[in-house]
Order: sequence, then C-alpha cells, then structure tokens
Amino acid sequence: MRSMRSLLRPGLAVAALLAAATAVQAEVPCRTSGSFENWLDGFRREAAASGISRNAIDRGLAGVAYDPAVIKRDHGQGVFQQSFLQFSDRMISSDRLSRGPRMLQKYGDLFHRIETKYGVPGAVLVAFWGLETDFGSDLGKYRAPSSVATLAYDCRRAAMFRTELMGLLKVVERGDLAPEQMVGDWAGELGHLMFSPHDYARYGTDFDGDGRADVIHSIPDAMASGAAFLQALGWRRGEPWLESVRVPEEMDWSKADPEVRAPRGEWARAGVRKGDGSALAAGGPEAWLWLPMGRNGPAFLAYPNFDAYLGWNKAMVYATTAAYYATRIAGAPPLSRGRGDVPMLSTDEVRRLQTLLRKRGYSDEEADGRIGSATRAAVRKAQEALGLPADSYPDKALISALAQ
Repeated sequence: MRSMRSLLRPGLAVAALLAAATAVQAEVPCRTSGSFENWLDGFRREAAASGISRNAIDRGLAGVAYDPAVIKRDHGQGVFQQSFLQFSDRMISSDRLSRGPRMLQKYGDLFHRIETKYGVPGAVLVAFWGLETDFGSDLGKYRAPSSVATLAYDCRRAAMFRTELMGLLKVVERGDLAPEQMVGDWAGELGHLMFSPHDYARYGTDFDGDGRADVIHSIPDAMASGAAFLQALGWRRGEPWLESVRVPEEMDWSKADPEVRAPRGEWARAGVRKGDGSALAAGGPEAWLWLPMGRNGPAFLAYPNFDAYLGWNKAMVYATTAAYYATRIAGAPPLSRGRGDVPMLSTDEVRRLQTLLRKRGYSDEEADGRIGSATRAAVRKAQEALGLPADSYPDKALISALAQ
C-alpha cells in the first residue's frame, strides 16, 4: 500500500509527478550476480520451508520473468524537491476537489458501514483513492509477480522485496486474486489504494461477502482493506487528523515540533488561530504544530490520527497532502497559505547547506540534496545556535550565516 512502499513512493499518478521533478539519478550501490532462474529456484524452496503450499508457489511464480524495465524504474528514481504547496496544488486539482465529494456521496452507504466497523471516515479513504489511482482510473500495467520477483532478486533492496514476494504468494494461496489478475504498479502495488503485497496479505478484507478480499475488482474490499490498515496504524475513532491554522509573525518557533504536543488552548494562547482567522475551538485531542514550509508558509495542527498518515507513507509532503485533501472532502475550507511566497532551496543549495551543517557539527548525515527529518532537525539546532527563527525550514539566510 502507499505506492512507494519501495522508496516512500506515493501512488501511480504521484510517482509520475515526482519522476518529473527528478534532479539527479539515484546512486546504485551494488550489482546482482548469479542467474535469475537459480535465484528463483532457491526462493521456491524458501517459500515452501515457510509453510506456503506447493500449489500456491507453482501458480504464483508460473511464467515469472526478470523484467529489466522494472530495475530501470527502480534505479532511476532520483532526488526531487517540491514544496508542500507545489505538490498539493498539483495533486489536489479542481477535478479531484469536485470528484472527491461526489465519490463520497455515491458510495455513502459503503463508507458509513466501513466507518461503523473501523472508525475511519469515508473522506480519508476517498482522498487516498484519488491520490493513489485517480479513483480507480489508473490501476497500473505491470505484472506484479514478475515485478516483485525482479526487485527481490536485485541486490539493492532484496530483503524488503523477498518479504513482498512472500506476501504475494500468501494472497494467491488465500485465493483473493489469481496471479494473472495481479496487474498493478511497477513495484508490485495492487488495487484502488495501491496495496503492497505484504500489506495486502495482512490487511486484505472481504467486505462484499463473496469470500475473497479482492482489492482490484471490488471497491468495498479495497476501501475496507484501507480502513483495516489505518486502524492497525492506530487510527482513533471520531478524532480529527489535520487542521489548517494561522500562526503569528512571532512566537517560540521551537514549539513547532512533533515532540511538542499540547491542547488547542495552549496553541491559542501562543497566538495560533483557525485558518480563517477565528479562534480555535476548545477541547479535542492534543496536537503538534506542523510548518511544512516554515513560519511564513501554511501551518497545521496535526492530531494523533496524522501519525497514521505517516504510517501509510513516511514522505511528509505526501502525508500532509493526503490529510489536507481529506479535510477538504469532509467540508473544510481552503487552507491559509501563509505570508507570501516562501522561496525553496535548489537541490545544489540543499547539498551545500548539508555540507555546512556537517562541517559545523550540527549533523552527521551525508549531503544528498534531500530535505528529510534529519536535515530539518539539524537546521533547527543551527538556527537556535545562530539566533535565527528556529522553525526548522532551511533557507538562504541560514546558508549565509553558516558560511561566515
């Protein structure tokens, strides 16, 4: 599930968008040796030893062949940088904003039954549906058994994809899908919500009562499986997940940290208001202040249910986009975009920043041009030490200060 289980890779449409933003080729640190056929024979023995039936192994791996196009896609993933607004503006299109509520209404009874059982609102599932496969209009074209076997044979992430291939065989053994029906994304994700085979084996749910958990041909099964997965990730019934807010021009920016969780009242006293400028509502679960583009960009209160989004996909820009899209489908107004344009560093500038952070002792990570949680944590340390607003957002002012 969460297409980019292979490398934090969102769904088909999302993967295409990120590919368009590629700046440099990913480094391939290894080369596979030995024939694919010999490797596959060994995997057959391993699967049998794990308890998977000979019939499921033979059926699931029949006709499996090494696919160099899959390796090219995997090794060709590059470094990309998009701000939250760049990504969300393109992914939450006007078409998706209009279609999302219509799909929620069209399948209203289904989503009501799913929420009753799992506690996950329909708007949350519809948002993933729209982002992952454009509401089922793009389910992929790759034969999953060959794709997953190819990636399991390749040395780059072999252990991960051996687990995925085992999961695929378990799905075959359970009878949810025939191997020839397993057509999906290039890394093996399947169905309306792009389940990885391993997650499919664990959370696939028969919700239409036909005795099979079919996430490709059955919308009820696909949506209920997504809800079962979110429930397993800790989804809390009846609670919010993300709320657009406005922040004052000055505050203690170090509070904008996932480790700093407080009731709405405390955020209100710090000057945080609703996205429309009105006062925050009282009560509700504790939240942390999330500034995806720093103190001058959009701001959110992220509630415990947002953690389930990060379980679905660890890429913050994707998780935030999916969560915000779900609030819009549920009826929330557009977000507050912050105070004007927020410049974004280029990949080369990020590398320079990371080099300076390492040189000055704020980080020990390599300069890879990617802004992840480690880079943002190092940025905060440097900002605090240099007397800059500690909002964890890297900018040219920080590069200049570090270079002095």
